[in-house]
Amino acid sequence: MVSFEMNDRKKIGLGLTGFGVFFSFLGIIFFFDKGLIAMGNILFFSGVALTIGLKSSLQFFMKRSNYKGTAAFGAGFFFVVIGWPIIGMILEAYGFIVLFSGFWPTLSVFLQKIPILGWIFQQPFVRSFFDSYRGKRVPV
Repeated sequence: MVSFEMNDRKKIGLGLTGFGVFFSFLGIIFFFDKGLIAMGNILFFSGVALTIGLKSSLQFFMKRSNYKGTAAFGAGFFFVVIGWPIIGMILEAYGFIVLFSGFWPTLSVFLQKIPILGWIFQQPFVRSFFDSYRGKRVPV
């Protein structure tokens, strides 16, 4: 049975994931500083592993449908570490989009339910874009 309780390990994992996103953002703001971006990547990976568990993380990244995204993200991390942060961030962005593309429909439903912001996402021209992905929604 899957546990949705928020224990200390998950709290630390969410904090590490948040710091990872923050340090990556700072690295981009400071003209693609490779140290900050690399630190953000390490914090992000360790935070995801702590939040959903090591076994679930490995299963997610090693799933056959996620090989391309995992390879692109790993190659991007490698390029950031060796000193080519712009190429690395482009590869990481592509890998992130490929890896988490199954969650976009769930995110769109969530955005449509937010009180003020949801009004924008419920407009016909925006809603028609999101409705094309509605059937592919990933259960969360």
